[in-house]
This record gives sequence, C-alpha cells and structure tokens, in this order.
Amino acid sequence: MARTDWKAEAKALKKKLKALKAALAEAATDAVEKVNETVAVAVKATKPAKSVSPLAPKGGFPALPVIRGAEFAAVEAGVRYKDRRDVMLVRLAPGTSVAGVFTRSSTRAGCVRDAQNKLAMKVPAGAGAAIVVNSGNSNAFTGKVGDEAVAAVTGGVAAALGLPASRVFSSSTGVIGEPLPAERITAKIPDLVAALSEEAIRDAAAAIMTTDTFPKGASATIQGEGGPIHIAGIAKGSGMIAPDMATMLVYIFTDAKISPVMLQRILSRNVDDTFNSITVDSDTSTSDTLLLCATGTSPAVPVQGAVSRAFEKALAGVMLDLAQQVVRDGEGATKFVGIRVTGAATPEDATKVAKAIADSPLVKTAVAGEDPNWGRIVMAVGKSGALAERDKLRISLGDLVLAEKGWRSPKYDEESAAAYMKGDELVISVDLGLGKAAKTVWTCDLTHRYIDINADYRS
Repeated sequence: MARTDWKAEAKALKKKLKALKAALAEAATDAVEKVNETVAVAVKATKPAKSVSPLAPKGGFPALPVIRGAEFAAVEAGVRYKDRRDVMLVRLAPGTSVAGVFTRSSTRAGCVRDAQNKLAMKVPAGAGAAIVVNSGNSNAFTGKVGDEAVAAVTGGVAAALGLPASRVFSSSTGVIGEPLPAERITAKIPDLVAALSEEAIRDAAAAIMTTDTFPKGASATIQGEGGPIHIAGIAKGSGMIAPDMATMLVYIFTDAKISPVMLQRILSRNVDDTFNSITVDSDTSTSDTLLLCATGTSPAVPVQGAVSRAFEKALAGVMLDLAQQVVRDGEGATKFVGIRVTGAATPEDATKVAKAIADSPLVKTAVAGEDPNWGRIVMAVGKSGALAERDKLRISLGDLVLAEKGWRSPKYDEESAAAYMKGDELVISVDLGLGKAAKTVWTCDLTHRYIDINADYRS
C-alpha cells in the first residue's frame, strides 16, 4: 500500500471513530434522560397523594344559595402551582356595602394594608366593588416591590371592570418573602372577566386553597320583611392558624340591604367567638383577611329591628361553620377538639386558659396519640397566667371527670378515658370554680403529618 493511501485510510478511520464516539455519547445521554424520566414518574407515583382530611364535612362542598349581584370566576395563572386554578375574581354590584377585619400582625402583607386603607376611604356613590385573590404566594414582606404588585393587580382589575381603584380589594396567600409575579395575574384578567358567573362560587373557593385539602363553604337564609335574605361564604385555611382578627382568607356575601357601618359593627361583634376562637398551630398569618359584602339585591327591605337580630345570628352561624372547617382541615389533623373553659374569674382568664390548652404541643400530641394524659392539661392551665386554684379545678373529657379537688378523681377510669380518646371529635372541659366567665376554643391534634407538610412547604 502506498504511503499516501495509508494516510488517507488512517484519516478516514479517525473520522469514523469520532462519529462513533459522538453516537455513543448521544445514546448515553438519551439513556440517562430516559432513566431520569422513569425515576421521576416512579417518585411521583410513590409520593403520597393529597388526601382529604378525615374531619372534612360529609357530602363535600355544600350547595350555596346564589347571591344576586356577586359574580365569581377562577383561572389557572401559574403563580406557583401547576395544573390548577390559583386566581379568583369576584365582581360586586353597584351599591354593594363592604366590611372587613384583618390580621394585626406587624408584618402583614401589602395587600392587607391596601385593603385596610381602601375600607377607610369615602365610597363613591353607587360604586360597585371587586375582590381578586391569588394562592401560592402571600406577597408578604416583599417591600415596595410587593406594594407595586398590589397596585398592578388591583389597577388592572379596576380598569377591566370600570371600577374606581379604591373599590378593588386583593388578597394573597402562600409562601412569604417571594416577589409576587403580578404579570401572570394581570395577563389572566380578560379570562377572569369573561368567565364571571353567579354560579361559580365553588370554583372561587377551590382557587384560594394552599395546603387545604378541601374547599370550604357555608350558608344561611332568613326571612326578611318583604322576602328572603341569603348569606353564602367561602374560606381557606389549614396551617399558620391562630387568628388575631379573623382567619386566613374568608369572603362572605349576602344580598341584604344594609349600610356599611351596620355591616361592620355586626361583623366586628362576632369575630372573637368565631374566627378568633380557633387555632391549629398557634401561628398568626401575615395575610389574614375577612371581607363581608352586601349587594343589597334581596327583595326584603333594609335590615333593621328583629330582622337585624336574626341576620346577625345567621351570619355568626356561617362564620362559626367556616372557622370550624378551617380547624377540621388543620394540617395533618385527625381529631377535632373543643376546649370548654367555665368558672373563670374574668373573660380574659377564660380565654387564656382555653388557648393555653388548645395551643400546647404536649396536649395536642397526647390527643394525636389517643392518650388521656390529663396532667398535660393541668400543666397548660398553670402556665396560662390566669387565676387558678388547685383544689377548685375540675378537668373532664366529655362526660368523664378526670381530676377534681386537687387530685385525680375517685371516679377516674383509665380504660374509659382511653376509649373516649379514640373518637375523632373530642371535648376537653376545665372548670376553674372561681367565677362565671366562660370561653370555648376549637383546635385539632398535632401529628407527624404536620411536620411533613411544613418541612417540605417550599419545595
């Protein structure tokens, strides 16, 4: 073989070898990608599915009455979550009265401060209103960028609906400290407006969920003078629940004819015995918001007199129902617990004792373990800061007296107490024997699932 032929053949072989190496590398890359895809599918398949809380109301989301003058819509904007609706919009009729209560957290979100400021403004005559809410990002502790995001979202809705900017309220819920991608929400405003319907309140309830396992709704109807008055409300909340005004995100609508001043008074009077009487984990959210809106579209005459009292009672019932549903959906909860304190020297002392018990990790883990460890209840009473005397204290589980007159009750039966703890709805009662003040607080147990949810919340 000539020298020139040998060189040509060697060059050709090198070229073939290079091509072979490239082909092998590409095949290896494809193989790795296929393995990764297979692993990802397997991991997804083995990851526990988000199951509905065992304490959820039977029958699912209730049938809520249509509130004329309140239209709802929900869309998928990809704020944080994928493949689910995460933004909702409510359009309210001209003349709607709006009242609200908000978290008193010193690190409350920009949307909370914005809504508070707007409620304090003079309402333009005959103005309508709107509420826009996103889940997945709380827009809390995000500085001026967060304030700009609030302005962008509420301004976009105002322009689309022809409303004054002062009449568009917003809420955000989810991770704290991350900038809100407002452009993802504003891009969906046309879709939201096009989808508005008086029948879509359930979609709105689902869109505002974060770690919730079920959408929450409640309603009531009373007979007004001249026709029925309807109330319908939705809420979200599961963790970071120890309200200091209202709870998480709550929106209640009524067709009653009622002034903003009266609406606010009625709402404020009923917050403490409903939303301020629940706790899941003793942590107050930066985003807690409750808005109550009255469209005035009922055929009944304006609320007054006996109808006013009936309306307030019905509203309080809806508020309590929603508040208790939040506890029933507490992160990892398997037990719904009522803490009833009686015989306190003052209302303040009754509240201190009830919340000390309800927030105690030791009490809550004993409940989770179905252990009638009443010593932990004694501990919680003692640490509460309320006036208490050992020999006047009585502690019960349901109808079972556990401790009284300074020691374990002679009627105490460990087997009966342990059997009671196996129920999924429990009542812990404490009588301080010092006065007539009383307080009831609702809470849930503390399970390992709570740790799983919150250790993994941002991933």
